Amino acid sequence: MDLHSLYPGIADLKRRAQRRIPHFVWEYLDSGTGVEATLRRNRVGLDRLGFAPSILHGPIECDTQVEFLGRTYPMPVGVAPIGMAGLIWPDAEGLLARAAAAARLPFTLSNVAAQSPEDVAPHLGNDAWFQLYPPKDPDIRRDLLDRVGQAGFSTLVLTADVPVASRRERQTRSGLTNPPKLTPKLLAQIAQRPAWAMAMARNGPPRMRTLDRYTDNSSNLPPTAHVGYLLRTSPDMEYVHWLRDAWDGPLIVKGVMRPEDAEPLKQAGVDALWVSNHGGRQFDGAPAGIDVLPTIRAATDLPLIFDSGVEGGLDILRARAAGADFVMLGRGFMYALAALGAAGPAHVIDILRQDLKANMGQLGARTLEEIPPILTLD
Repeated sequence: MDLHSLYPGIADLKRRAQRRIPHFVWEYLDSGTGVEATLRRNRVGLDRLGFAPSILHGPIECDTQVEFLGRTYPMPVGVAPIGMAGLIWPDAEGLLARAAAAARLPFTLSNVAAQSPEDVAPHLGNDAWFQLYPPKDPDIRRDLLDRVGQAGFSTLVLTADVPVASRRERQTRSGLTNPPKLTPKLLAQIAQRPAWAMAMARNGPPRMRTLDRYTDNSSNLPPTAHVGYLLRTSPDMEYVHWLRDAWDGPLIVKGVMRPEDAEPLKQAGVDALWVSNHGGRQFDGAPAGIDVLPTIRAATDLPLIFDSGVEGGLDILRARAAGADFVMLGRGFMYALAALGAAGPAHVIDILRQDLKANMGQLGARTLEEIPPILTLD
């Protein structure tokens, strides 16, 4: 079966995903918070940016290769962390890790994934990143960092933009709680999605396996919070310094949205900044990530990673032209898993590769360094 003839874009995978997974799972994956204004701003901000196409450049061969943090990647994109990805599709983290390793791209495991660092260790390539929601207890921190290092993760990503649980009203209305409870409402939704239900029945219900040894899951929490909040703290600069001393490898801080945060983080020894508004899932009053990216680029010479609203190769070029060195994709990979199961992640990677080359060809750009200046479209 030619997947490109059926699902040539991520939007096609998104439509199929919604038809294959229960409503409460879809709402967990696709929703933002508040009235989802930030979610919309992310898309509008990217669509406002464009390029002047190039003509008469003759046949060209486009090279999407990029250098980042001392590594060479075939294209400037990787797998962003997704909490409880195993709720979207069984073995999501393992499938993503294997696809990323095969493509020689970074894979980021979430602190609150449905599989632990030890679970995915056999599937990791040379570019495994671990996303940390900051534990308060120093003993838990040390233990977790030891586990991550021993499992083969080389890069640590501190997510700093989740000081409290967001409300995510769509998720709450769907009936989803953390951990999920099989209420009559959820069972009715599951009955309408037999492929998902059978796959889950074979693999068992997902849970946050990384945290199993640290909590008994017994405390009452708000519907959109989870057991991870029992362990977390809201980090400060002292916390960043602690991590820098404790972690022997690249350290990235995720959730940067203000240029004034760049220099203190550089002075603390952070290796890269991740510009992100958490995909519109945390704070509905945030600007589009792409709108603040140029201001942060102007404030620092640190490498910059970007996410928030990326849906294809053209968005990757937009982010690069606006100041990003690397781009991470989250929801796109989840749509692919929900739509196609095990075949999904590799298909998304191929979509991005082909889309990058097609758009670079329109611009006459043989390499990513030849991308022309970005334009603001009316």
